[in-house]
Parts: sequence; C-alpha cells; structure tokens
Amino acid sequence: MHRIRLHRLAACLALTTCAACAGPLDHREFDATLHAPYAAEKTAGDTEARSFTMAFSYPHVETAQDISWRLALIGPAGQEVRRWEGVERLLERPLTVTVRWPGRVGGALLPDGVYRVRLQASARPAGPRADPSGEAIDQAFEQAGDELVEQAWDIAVGPRTPPALPPFSPLPTGAAGDAPGAAGMLAAPHAAPAPAALPYTVYYGNLHSQTNHSDGGGALATCTGAQTPQTGVGSPADAYAYAREHGLDILMASEHNHMYDGSDGTNTAADPAAARALYQSGLAAAAGFSASHPGFLALYGLEWGVITNGGHMNIFNSPALLEWERNAGGQLIGDTLTPKSDYAALYTVMRQRRWVGQFNHPALNGQFLVNGVALGYTADGDQAMALCEVLNSSAFSANTTETETRRSNYEAACDKALEAGYHLAFSSDQDNHCANWGASYSNRTGVLIPNGVALSQASFLEAVRARRVFATMDKNAQLVLTANGHIMGERFANSGLLTLTVNFASGDGQTVSTVELMEGVPGRNGTVSVLAASATASVTPSVGEHFYYARLTQSDGKILWSAPVWVTQSVTGGAGAAVATPGKQGKPGREGRSG
Repeated sequence: MHRIRLHRLAACLALTTCAACAGPLDHREFDATLHAPYAAEKTAGDTEARSFTMAFSYPHVETAQDISWRLALIGPAGQEVRRWEGVERLLERPLTVTVRWPGRVGGALLPDGVYRVRLQASARPAGPRADPSGEAIDQAFEQAGDELVEQAWDIAVGPRTPPALPPFSPLPTGAAGDAPGAAGMLAAPHAAPAPAALPYTVYYGNLHSQTNHSDGGGALATCTGAQTPQTGVGSPADAYAYAREHGLDILMASEHNHMYDGSDGTNTAADPAAARALYQSGLAAAAGFSASHPGFLALYGLEWGVITNGGHMNIFNSPALLEWERNAGGQLIGDTLTPKSDYAALYTVMRQRRWVGQFNHPALNGQFLVNGVALGYTADGDQAMALCEVLNSSAFSANTTETETRRSNYEAACDKALEAGYHLAFSSDQDNHCANWGASYSNRTGVLIPNGVALSQASFLEAVRARRVFATMDKNAQLVLTANGHIMGERFANSGLLTLTVNFASGDGQTVSTVELMEGVPGRNGTVSVLAASATASVTPSVGEHFYYARLTQSDGKILWSAPVWVTQSVTGGAGAAVATPGKQGKPGREGRSG
C-alpha cells in the first residue's frame, strides 16, 4: 500500500472562497494508496490470484475530481507484462477501486519470481465527460507534473527459496516489553546480550504523530482526517500513555509549527505568548512523562513546513517554537523566525543549534527545494538531517489493531537524498492524526542504544546522530548491517576488500523471502542499484565515496531497511569497478531490482 500526500491549496483558492477552505488547508491533498498482497491467496489450487486495491481520497476538496489511474505489473527484468487503467470521479467521499488479477497473463501462469505492481495516479477538476482512453490518461499524467503519484510494491509469484542468512543473536529490546501490548518482543527487557552479540539494545518507536496541540488527537469514532487545529481530544500526555500501553518504547509528538495560533492559515488575532506557552507545555509534558515512566521516551517537537512549495520535516530537539507567521500587530507568533520554505536557511540554524531533523514522507519532486532543486544538498543540511521516512501508514487511519492496509513507501525519495550527499538512516512512522498513536500498523523505527545506557532524550539523539537506526514494517524484527567490523550508520575509510553482512532476527518466526544489498554514491545524484541479492557480499569498491544499505523482505511481505554505511575507498589494495561476490552464508538470487 502506498500513500502520497499532494497539496492543492492553490487550486482550492482559485475555485472557492476562503470560507469554503476553512478546513485544515495543509492537508487539502490528493491521497492515493495501493495495497498489493505480497503472497497469493492460494484459494484455488496453485493459482497466483490476488486483488489489488487502490484507495483515493481528497479531503476538503470542493469540486468533483477526475482521478486518472494506471496499474502495471512489472516483470523481474523490468518489462511490463500486464496493465489496467481507468478514470474515476471523486467528490466528498473516499473511493476504492479493486482490480482482480487471476494470476495469469494471456491464460498462462507467469514464471516464478518477484514482480512489481506500480500505481500511477493524478487528480484534476472534473470535466463534462471522463475520457478513460490510454491517450487521455497519458495527457492527465503529463499535466500533473510533480503531482503525479507513482509508487510500487513487490509481489512474489511462485515459491521462494529462503536466502541463507548468517547466524545472528537477537539484540535485547526495550523496557516497554512489560506493557500490555508488547507481546512477541524479541527478547526480555534488558536481557543480557548473547555471546558475541552487538553491544546494543533495540528500542522501537513512532517518531511522527500529532496531538491536539496541532491537528491531531482526533476521536477514533469520528476521525477521518486532520483535525481543525487545537480541537482534537488527545493531548500529548494522552498520546504518550496510549503509546506506552500499546508496547512502544518511544513516541514523538511532532506538532505543525504554524498551527500554534489555532489556525491552519494565519490567525491575525493570535497571542504570541499563548502560542509560546503551549509549546513549552508540550516540552514539559514530554519531560514529565519520561521521568515518571523509566524505559519509555516521550519526545515533543515540531513538524516544520507546509506541503506546497515546501515539505514537512521533524525537528526532534528544538526548545523554541519556530515560526514565520505574524499577527495583526506584526508580532511573530513564536520564539524564532524561520522563513517559510527556506530550507537552506533552516538547515543553517539547525546546525548551529545542534538540532536534529527527519525528512517526513518526502516526495520525489517538488519538496525541500534548495536553489530550485528538490531535496537539494547543503553541508548544513547534511549535518542537521539524520533520518528519512521510508514508510508511513495512513496519517488518517483510525485502525487500532495494527492492520492498516493504506501504507506509503518513500524509498525512491530517500535514495535521491542519499545520492545528493545526505547521510540519512531510514525511519518508519505512522503520522497519526487520530488518537491511535502507534497502533494503526506494525511498523516501527528501531533505535540502537548502547547496553547499560538508559533510554533518554540524550541517548536517543546520540543514536540518531550516529544513524544507528533501522526501519521495519514488523515490530518484532531486527535488521542490522555490518561492514568490516563497522556497524550501520558509520563512515569509515577502507582499502581492499569490503565485506557486507546483513544480520536479521524475527521474534515471531518469520522467514525471509528476499534480501538485497543496495549501493550508491553520495553526491553523484544518480541511481541507487542492487549490489547483491544475498545476505553477505564481498566487494572491492572503486576509489571514492560509496554507501551501502540492506533491504530485506519477509515471506509475509513486510520490509525492513537498515541504515547505510558510508565508505571512502582508497587506492591501496586495488581500485576498479565494484564487483560483488557472495559470502559464505549466501549467494545471489535470480532476481534483483534497481532503485
């Protein structure tokens, strides 16, 4: 499942009055998700039949929209083997479209392998007649430009032989394992590490959510979207208690910085002192909850920015309310002026003050612009930004059973940032706007804290700055990449052979379907590619800079991403094109894919 957040405020303002746009404008966006089951239903013999479900919504839109969509089944070699397309009309209520695939193409079963299901979709004001022809859909996509939704999920066709994995002793997990919702954790809280294990404890968190300090905390019975700012039922303290009760170790309440005036626009009557006090009350709530619940970390901070001509980012440790809005008296409705959509300037402030950031649900194009370049690199930004959300569950899900099927994958955008030169680890969050903090899906961000060091804001920030973080769709799994004795997140010099090892553990017996070692070059602004389809690989990189990370897919389709390692390869020991060879524990599979 994939969710894309596309903001169309400008279109709304062109078509309606300001009063008609009274809803939370930062979430007036086209939403498109795809659910593509990884495994076949297996309900009729050996068939590979399954249903692909597309969900479309456009909260607060005032005019009917024509949703053009195209679904393609892509083979292991990159060829399109099947296509479906159409145009649907949407207004007021979300729309679901299901495509039933019998598991065959032209009446024949497909060769075994890993295939991709790719969704492309766009929205535009409805015309007098919807044209579902391929030519019209091509035109709609061309006109959509940066607002074209394009996401994909892998599916397995036929049986898979699990790849060989090196032995790995699961790392101990955090103290929230004592909480009612924590059944199935990998190890007992603070368990002693196994012999030769890495000296870290894993804490699982959701680093992106909102409460009634901005547009979150919506009552579950009625929550279908963003709340009018400061009207939700759930406070930061409520959120921390809920997350702890549901087995999380960490929850970040990341409140929209421009909503402390009680508005998604600009409240010209806002009292700056009240806005600042609200922010400080959130910081106090987080500190108080953490102090009274050892082993749980409550974080409070900002989700800075807007979608159009912007991009949302978390700032984990700002003691000040950052703003760009002023009231009628010209007073800044916050503590520190940070000009809207000026990411280069913000990065500089963050680096100077040692604030740590995360790119939230990044779009591949049109966001985090620096000198007109999406996800544009700056040296200050490289120091300040540590994480990139590779996956989110639906921001507006009211699911409380961790089974939400509307999910979004942002790996392509994170890869683009890595190729631009950013040193980022992957995170996986939920962006909860309803009062179900951490409960909509089983995804988590895993943070590695040294054994014997208490979980705190300081130890969390140290781990994030070190990029000792992995992203997982399975809260009971671990993924750690090591390279020549270095752990993921590290930057080191190397000469000669580099041996990469993917370490995986499952707390509930999940097996592995595929594992891939990915390779890229920071600053190249090129394409991340598959180095090896195995859990271990030895390579002599070409001279220069490289990064490597692991992507692992369980047999249930849930994916984990390690943080990268960054390697500066010297000429000593030989230089030439990088050539991977399988390690002793694994050998390349038949399928691979380019990033």
